[in-house]
Amino acid sequence: MRLVVFDLDGTITYRDTLLPYVRGYLKRARRSPLRMAGVVPTLASFALGFADHGEVKSAFIRSTLGGATREQLAQWTAEFVPLLISHGCAPEALQAIRDHREAGDRLVLMSASTELYVPQIAAALDFAEVICTGVAFDPAGRLSGALTTANRRGPEKVRCFEALLRQHPGVETVAYGNAASDLPHLVLAGQPRLVNASPQTIRQAAVLGIKPYASWLTSTSAPAKAPERI
Repeated sequence: MRLVVFDLDGTITYRDTLLPYVRGYLKRARRSPLRMAGVVPTLASFALGFADHGEVKSAFIRSTLGGATREQLAQWTAEFVPLLISHGCAPEALQAIRDHREAGDRLVLMSASTELYVPQIAAALDFAEVICTGVAFDPAGRLSGALTTANRRGPEKVRCFEALLRQHPGVETVAYGNAASDLPHLVLAGQPRLVNASPQTIRQAAVLGIKPYASWLTSTSAPAKAPERI
């Protein structure tokens, strides 16, 4: 058995998942898409170095999904996840997951995206474990937009990956990722597999001794490459 850790956005999927999730919910709930403008002040703070990725994510969720109930979000997630898997995931990525599962490997989905839908994606793809960014609900069961965990990105992925290594001592490890923010934990894996990486990320990876593994997003069925995740 190997421990195989997959990133989600841009690695399994063609693009970021939070934005289409939010857009779909706003349409379903008949909420104005202008709600997305609520993140602009935090984005300005981010540009000036006064806010981090987690604060941007929290502000975006709060301005767009804030006040939605658990039931409302669960209903949308139940629609969103099958659509994402059938239309938003690279077939090569899904095949790699199947190959690892059939080989008896332990699959872990580790994503900076949120628990609003990542655990459901993990369940649908038969992952054994999921690590993602937590979100808060108020006592009435309405989404507040606050994060209940650190944003599972960059250094936080390193911390989570190191915890997995401690839980599975001596086990061979494989890690898939696509972004520069994935490199710090990829370098800890016995087999780092950089997929769908930009030229800049490939150059950064080369400094760490990581070579590109595959480019699933260049298949003829792939939509245009997505922007970097939040």
